[in-house]
Amino acid sequence: MDRLIYTAMTGAKHTLGQQGAVAHNLANANSTGFRAELHKLRAVEVQTDAHRTRAFTVDASVGNDFAPGVLQYTGRPYDVALDGKGWLTVQMPDGTEAYTRNGSLEVSPNGVLQTRDGRPVVGEGGPIALPPDTEIVIGRDGTISAIEPGGGGVVNVVGQLKLVNPPEQSLERGADGLFRLSTGLPAPADPGVAVASGYLEGSNVNVVEQMVTMISLARQFEMQTRMMQNAEQNDRAASQILGSR
Repeated sequence: MDRLIYTAMTGAKHTLGQQGAVAHNLANANSTGFRAELHKLRAVEVQTDAHRTRAFTVDASVGNDFAPGVLQYTGRPYDVALDGKGWLTVQMPDGTEAYTRNGSLEVSPNGVLQTRDGRPVVGEGGPIALPPDTEIVIGRDGTISAIEPGGGGVVNVVGQLKLVNPPEQSLERGADGLFRLSTGLPAPADPGVAVASGYLEGSNVNVVEQMVTMISLARQFEMQTRMMQNAEQNDRAASQILGSR
Protein backbone atom coordinates (compact mmCIF):
# COMPACT_ATOMS: atom_id res chain seq x y z
CA MET A 1 0.00 0.00 0.00
CA ASP A 2 2.86 2.34 0.78
CA ARG A 3 4.33 1.65 -2.65
CA LEU A 4 1.01 2.55 -4.24
CA ILE A 5 0.78 5.86 -2.37
CA TYR A 6 4.35 6.93 -3.16
CA THR A 7 4.18 6.03 -6.84
CA ALA A 8 0.75 7.55 -7.43
CA MET A 9 1.46 10.72 -5.43
CA THR A 10 4.77 11.57 -7.11
CA GLY A 11 3.47 10.44 -10.50
CA ALA A 12 0.52 12.83 -10.25
CA LYS A 13 2.83 15.67 -9.21
CA HIS A 14 5.18 15.27 -12.17
CA THR A 15 2.33 14.63 -14.59
CA LEU A 16 1.10 18.13 -13.75
CA GLY A 17 4.59 19.39 -14.56
CA GLN A 18 4.47 17.63 -17.91
CA GLN A 19 1.10 19.21 -18.62
CA GLY A 20 2.65 22.60 -17.93
CA ALA A 21 5.45 21.88 -20.41
CA VAL A 22 2.96 20.80 -23.08
CA ALA A 23 0.90 23.95 -22.46
CA HIS A 24 4.09 26.00 -22.84
CA ASN A 25 4.83 24.27 -26.15
CA LEU A 26 1.32 24.96 -27.43
CA ALA A 27 1.56 28.62 -26.37
CA ASN A 28 4.72 28.93 -28.51
CA ALA A 29 3.41 27.07 -31.56
CA ASN A 30 3.75 30.31 -33.55
CA SER A 31 6.91 31.65 -31.88
CA THR A 32 9.83 32.19 -34.26
CA GLY A 33 12.59 29.60 -33.88
CA PHE A 34 11.02 27.95 -30.81
CA ARG A 35 12.21 24.47 -29.83
CA ALA A 36 9.69 22.12 -28.18
CA GLU A 37 10.45 20.95 -24.65
CA LEU A 38 10.36 17.22 -23.84
CA HIS A 39 9.78 15.44 -20.50
CA LYS A 40 9.93 11.77 -19.51
CA LEU A 41 9.23 10.09 -16.17
CA ARG A 42 10.99 7.18 -14.47
CA ALA A 43 10.91 5.45 -11.09
CA VAL A 44 13.68 6.02 -8.53
CA GLU A 45 14.04 4.02 -5.33
CA VAL A 46 13.98 6.00 -2.10
CA GLN A 47 17.46 5.69 -0.58
CA THR A 48 16.80 4.65 3.04
CA ASP A 49 17.93 1.75 5.23
CA ALA A 50 14.36 0.64 5.76
CA HIS A 51 11.31 0.40 3.50
CA ARG A 52 13.30 -0.44 0.37
CA THR A 53 10.01 -1.09 -1.43
CA ARG A 54 9.22 2.61 -1.69
CA ALA A 55 9.89 4.45 -4.98
CA PHE A 56 9.36 7.96 -6.27
CA THR A 57 8.36 8.93 -9.77
CA VAL A 58 10.70 11.68 -11.01
CA ASP A 59 10.93 13.87 -14.10
CA ALA A 60 14.28 12.37 -15.02
CA SER A 61 14.93 13.54 -18.55
CA VAL A 62 14.05 17.10 -19.47
CA GLY A 63 15.14 17.51 -23.08
CA ASN A 64 14.54 19.58 -26.17
CA ASP A 65 13.39 18.77 -29.67
CA PHE A 66 16.04 20.26 -31.97
CA ALA A 67 14.26 19.35 -35.21
CA PRO A 68 14.23 22.34 -37.62
CA GLY A 69 11.12 24.38 -38.23
CA VAL A 70 9.71 25.50 -41.56
CA LEU A 71 11.40 28.52 -43.18
CA GLN A 72 8.97 31.30 -44.05
CA TYR A 73 9.87 34.05 -46.53
CA THR A 74 9.37 37.62 -45.29
CA GLY A 75 11.61 39.67 -47.61
CA ARG A 76 12.64 41.86 -44.68
CA PRO A 77 16.41 42.60 -44.77
CA TYR A 78 16.84 42.19 -41.00
CA ASP A 79 15.12 38.79 -40.88
CA VAL A 80 17.48 35.81 -40.93
CA ALA A 81 16.94 32.09 -40.55
CA LEU A 82 19.54 29.39 -40.16
CA ASP A 83 19.52 26.88 -43.00
CA GLY A 84 20.21 23.67 -41.12
CA LYS A 85 21.82 23.37 -37.71
CA GLY A 86 23.34 26.30 -35.87
CA TRP A 87 22.55 29.23 -33.61
CA LEU A 88 22.70 33.01 -33.54
CA THR A 89 24.67 34.51 -30.68
CA VAL A 90 23.28 37.29 -28.48
CA GLN A 91 24.85 39.20 -25.61
CA MET A 92 23.25 39.16 -22.16
CA PRO A 93 23.33 42.12 -19.74
CA ASP A 94 26.12 40.46 -17.74
CA GLY A 95 28.28 40.13 -20.86
CA THR A 96 27.82 36.38 -21.32
CA GLU A 97 26.60 34.73 -24.51
CA ALA A 98 23.31 32.98 -25.21
CA TYR A 99 22.02 31.30 -28.35
CA THR A 100 18.76 31.53 -30.25
CA ARG A 101 17.14 30.52 -33.53
CA ASN A 102 14.89 33.59 -33.54
CA GLY A 103 16.33 35.73 -36.33
CA SER A 104 13.74 38.52 -36.28
CA LEU A 105 16.25 41.35 -35.81
CA GLU A 106 16.05 45.13 -35.70
CA VAL A 107 18.29 48.15 -35.23
CA SER A 108 18.31 50.02 -31.92
CA PRO A 109 18.16 53.85 -31.78
CA ASN A 110 21.93 53.72 -31.26
CA GLY A 111 22.45 51.73 -34.46
CA VAL A 112 23.17 48.37 -32.77
CA LEU A 113 21.78 45.20 -34.35
CA GLN A 114 19.61 43.47 -31.77
CA THR A 115 16.77 41.02 -31.22
CA ARG A 116 13.18 42.14 -30.82
CA ASP A 117 13.54 41.98 -27.04
CA GLY A 118 16.60 44.27 -27.05
CA ARG A 119 19.49 41.82 -26.79
CA PRO A 120 22.51 42.82 -28.95
CA VAL A 121 23.48 40.35 -31.65
CA VAL A 122 27.12 39.32 -31.32
CA GLY A 123 29.60 39.55 -34.19
CA GLU A 124 33.29 38.73 -34.41
CA GLY A 125 34.24 41.47 -31.97
CA GLY A 126 31.09 41.94 -29.92
CA PRO A 127 27.84 43.78 -30.71
CA ILE A 128 27.44 44.92 -34.31
CA ALA A 129 26.97 48.65 -35.03
CA LEU A 130 25.35 49.54 -38.36
CA PRO A 131 25.91 52.85 -40.20
CA PRO A 132 22.82 55.04 -40.57
CA ASP A 133 20.95 55.59 -43.83
CA THR A 134 22.37 52.57 -45.62
CA GLU A 135 20.89 49.46 -47.17
CA ILE A 136 21.85 46.36 -45.20
CA VAL A 137 22.48 42.98 -46.85
CA ILE A 138 23.23 39.84 -44.84
CA GLY A 139 25.13 37.13 -46.75
CA ARG A 140 24.84 33.38 -46.46
CA ASP A 141 27.95 33.21 -44.28
CA GLY A 142 26.58 35.88 -41.93
CA THR A 143 28.58 38.75 -43.43
CA ILE A 144 26.76 42.08 -43.00
CA SER A 145 27.30 44.60 -45.81
CA ALA A 146 26.14 48.20 -46.01
CA ILE A 147 25.37 49.76 -49.41
CA GLU A 148 25.81 53.52 -49.43
CA PRO A 149 22.89 55.58 -50.79
CA GLY A 150 23.09 57.73 -53.86
CA GLY A 151 23.47 55.05 -56.48
CA GLY A 152 27.22 54.78 -56.15
CA GLY A 153 27.01 51.07 -55.40
CA VAL A 154 29.77 51.24 -52.79
CA VAL A 155 29.57 48.19 -50.51
CA ASN A 156 31.24 48.14 -47.11
CA VAL A 157 31.46 45.08 -44.86
CA VAL A 158 30.46 46.24 -41.38
CA GLY A 159 30.50 42.95 -39.48
CA GLN A 160 29.71 39.28 -39.43
CA LEU A 161 27.25 37.37 -37.30
CA LYS A 162 28.78 34.95 -34.83
CA LEU A 163 27.19 31.66 -35.85
CA VAL A 164 27.80 28.63 -33.62
CA ASN A 165 26.91 24.96 -33.76
CA PRO A 166 27.83 23.29 -30.44
CA PRO A 167 26.76 19.69 -29.71
CA GLU A 168 23.06 19.69 -28.94
CA GLN A 169 23.52 17.59 -25.80
CA SER A 170 25.72 20.35 -24.34
CA LEU A 171 22.98 22.99 -24.58
CA GLU A 172 20.66 23.94 -21.74
CA ARG A 173 17.50 26.05 -22.03
CA GLY A 174 17.25 28.97 -19.61
CA ALA A 175 14.15 30.46 -18.04
CA ASP A 176 14.30 33.21 -20.69
CA GLY A 177 13.97 30.64 -23.50
CA LEU A 178 17.56 31.11 -24.68
CA PHE A 179 20.12 28.32 -24.80
CA ARG A 180 23.57 28.25 -23.21
CA LEU A 181 26.41 25.77 -22.95
CA SER A 182 26.19 23.69 -19.77
CA THR A 183 29.83 24.62 -19.07
CA GLY A 184 29.00 28.33 -19.04
CA LEU A 185 31.72 29.01 -21.61
CA PRO A 186 31.14 30.70 -25.01
CA ALA A 187 30.80 28.41 -28.02
CA PRO A 188 33.31 28.81 -30.87
CA ALA A 189 32.16 30.23 -34.20
CA ASP A 190 31.37 27.66 -36.87
CA PRO A 191 31.94 28.73 -40.52
CA GLY A 192 29.73 25.86 -41.70
CA VAL A 193 26.50 27.46 -40.42
CA ALA A 194 24.49 28.97 -43.28
CA VAL A 195 22.14 31.95 -43.15
CA ALA A 196 18.97 32.46 -45.21
CA SER A 197 18.41 36.21 -45.39
CA GLY A 198 14.84 37.45 -45.66
CA TYR A 199 13.45 34.32 -43.98
CA LEU A 200 12.27 33.38 -40.51
CA GLU A 201 12.12 29.89 -39.04
CA GLY A 202 8.82 28.79 -37.58
CA SER A 203 8.36 26.84 -34.36
CA ASN A 204 8.94 23.08 -34.52
CA VAL A 205 5.96 22.37 -32.24
CA ASN A 206 3.55 19.80 -33.71
CA VAL A 207 0.19 21.08 -32.44
CA VAL A 208 -1.70 17.85 -33.10
CA GLU A 209 0.94 15.77 -31.33
CA GLN A 210 0.97 18.12 -28.35
CA MET A 211 -2.83 18.03 -28.07
CA VAL A 212 -2.79 14.23 -28.08
CA THR A 213 -0.09 14.31 -25.39
CA MET A 214 -2.19 16.71 -23.31
CA ILE A 215 -5.19 14.37 -23.44
CA SER A 216 -3.00 11.38 -22.56
CA LEU A 217 -1.52 13.22 -19.57
CA ALA A 218 -4.99 14.22 -18.34
CA ARG A 219 -6.06 10.58 -18.37
CA GLN A 220 -2.83 9.55 -16.68
CA PHE A 221 -3.37 12.12 -13.91
CA GLU A 222 -6.93 10.88 -13.42
CA MET A 223 -5.67 7.29 -13.09
CA GLN A 224 -3.06 8.33 -10.51
CA THR A 225 -5.60 10.18 -8.38
CA ARG A 226 -7.84 7.11 -8.46
CA MET A 227 -4.90 5.01 -7.27
CA MET A 228 -4.48 7.35 -4.29
CA GLN A 229 -8.19 7.03 -3.53
CA ASN A 230 -7.90 3.23 -3.69
CA ALA A 231 -4.95 3.33 -1.32
CA GLU A 232 -6.99 5.41 1.11
CA GLN A 233 -9.92 2.98 0.90
CA ASN A 234 -7.58 0.02 1.44
CA ASP A 235 -6.05 1.73 4.47
CA ARG A 236 -9.49 2.46 5.92
CA ALA A 237 -10.62 -1.13 5.37
CA ALA A 238 -7.43 -2.49 6.97
CA SER A 239 -7.90 -0.24 10.00
CA GLN A 240 -11.49 -1.47 10.46
CA ILE A 241 -10.39 -5.12 10.25
CA LEU A 242 -7.59 -4.58 12.78
CA GLY A 243 -9.83 -2.55 15.05
CA SER A 244 -12.50 -5.25 15.18
CA ARG A 245 -10.09 -7.85 16.63
